Amino acid sequence: MNAAALPDIHQQAVIDDHLEQLLAHDPRLVPVSRVAGPLQPRMHAPGFEGLARVICGQQLSVASADAIWRRFKARDAADSPQAYLALGEKGLEGVGLSRSKFLTLQGVAQAMAAGELNLDVIARQSADQALQALTRYKGIGPWTAEIYLMFCAGHPDVFPAGDLALRKGVGDALGLDPAPAVAELSRIAQSWAPWRSVAALLFWRYYGALRRKEVLPV
Repeated sequence: MNAAALPDIHQQAVIDDHLEQLLAHDPRLVPVSRVAGPLQPRMHAPGFEGLARVICGQQLSVASADAIWRRFKARDAADSPQAYLALGEKGLEGVGLSRSKFLTLQGVAQAMAAGELNLDVIARQSADQALQALTRYKGIGPWTAEIYLMFCAGHPDVFPAGDLALRKGVGDALGLDPAPAVAELSRIAQSWAPWRSVAALLFWRYYGALRRKEVLPV
């Protein structure tokens, strides 16, 4: 099955359907699903707001990322690329953005304002094309691009293998010690195509259930 033929994962019914197909495809994941519990959609606005949210949360705990995001949004910095650029660095003082994240968002905002970066077009591309388009911009690596594609664009076939919780979750579930490296996890996840986004949701929920904490990155 081709991922391009699948609907995006913004709706609960779609997530449930993809999970059913995934479990039928790889029965090893049935006990993982029992531990993980229901996979509820946790989607965010696409476009500049969504990408800004992901960038704000890079390499931070869920709690720290949420705190920065609340302050960022309260300044109306997420309203549009133009609104962000109008605030400038001085207008974002006290939000908690690092200098590198400020510059990443500035580059994205400038590209969008100039019409160079169109996130609506990227949302309709294949995962490989979209990743290539997003990672052209300094400060946007594979993890940031993949998280945006999953949680904002709703792409059905993305697996952020660089995410530490996913590496540990898959390691725990499949009895891999130590947890698989990024390249190895990418190889393992190939077998879950074209439902890799729901596979990622499954392992995040599984990892969080084992440790009784929230681990979804956004």
